[in-house]
This record gives sequence, structure tokens and C-alpha cells, in this order.
Amino acid sequence: MPQISAQEFEGVPLRVHEFLAGVPLHDVWAIDLPRWRTGVTLDQFLRAAHSRLFTLSPLVRMLLHIRLLVGGLFGWDREPPAPAWETFATRLTDADHSRSLATAGTRDGFFRIVYRFESEQLVELINRTAHAAVLSALVETSSAYRFYFAVYVRSVGRFTRLYMALIDPFRKLIVYPSLLRSVRASWNQVFGTRCTC
Repeated sequence: MPQISAQEFEGVPLRVHEFLAGVPLHDVWAIDLPRWRTGVTLDQFLRAAHSRLFTLSPLVRMLLHIRLLVGGLFGWDREPPAPAWETFATRLTDADHSRSLATAGTRDGFFRIVYRFESEQLVELINRTAHAAVLSALVETSSAYRFYFAVYVRSVGRFTRLYMALIDPFRKLIVYPSLLRSVRASWNQVFGTRCTC
């Protein structure tokens, strides 16, 4: 089950639904992972995988290199002046801060962490193309685990819609399927393909 509907995703009990209320959900993806043991959290998965759930394939690395090159030429990746944007971290409640396992604003690759709960993490990226938030969540079901990967996009100008339309075919056909395959590979590497407990 790669891409899923917003309605299905919104039925999953996650903090992000209320937290990002009013921010458009661009798309959401999900894969089922074998349940060889119970009680695994996203935080445990992240730590066991050394925070590298996603391994970039050569093709995805090439696309990223091209995107960064073009972005550098046109200045897309500079953050807008502070008054022009507001980090999603301003929405955090005291309870969210207490629950989070990572400090808001901590760098995580190209992103900044908004919150990291035991089984739900939200990171954001703000530049001249879009203000994007990416959710990773791990939910235990009756027979497996389900990993969710959702992208929210808030416009920062007229260019946002055009930019997303340009990159969506690459995201949907190449990048995200590859990333989700790497999540499954990381899961199998960390937890094995058979329960030894």
C-alpha cells in the first residue's frame, strides 16, 4: 500500500492532525512492516537504525544533486526573512514540549525537528519554494506495523504551486517509492526477518 487517502490517514490517532490543522496535507504514503516483536516504537527504530531510516538510491541521489544545483543557482534554498514565516514549532504546547524526545529546532539533515514523540516525528523545511512539514509515524496493528510518511505544504508565494507541480512526478514515481523500500530494508536489517525473541 504505497500512497493512501487523506481520509484513511486522518483516521489514525496521531497528534499531527490537530497540530497541523489548517495546513494542507499534500500526500501521504504507508507501508506495512512485519511484526516479529511487539512494542517497537519509532524512536527505537530511529535509534537502532542510527537515525538513517532512509537510504538514498543512486538515482535519488542524482535527482537530489540536480535539485540542489538548480536551487543554488536560483537561490531557492535560502530561508525567507524571519518576519515572512513562522515555524510550526510555535504551535507546540507545554505538553508537547514535555513529551518530545528532541528539542524543537534541532537540525536533522535538511530539516529541523518540530517534535519527536515515541512513535511520531514531525520535521519542517522552510525555503523560498515552500514551507513543508514531513511526518513519520509507526503504528502497531493487529498483525504488523504500519509506517506512515506524510507531507504537508504551506505556500510561501505564487511559486509554491508551480514548484510542487514540477517535482511531484519525480516524488511520486521515483523518490518516495525508493525511500519506502529503504525503510523496509532498514527495518529488516535492524529487527531481522524472523523473530528470535
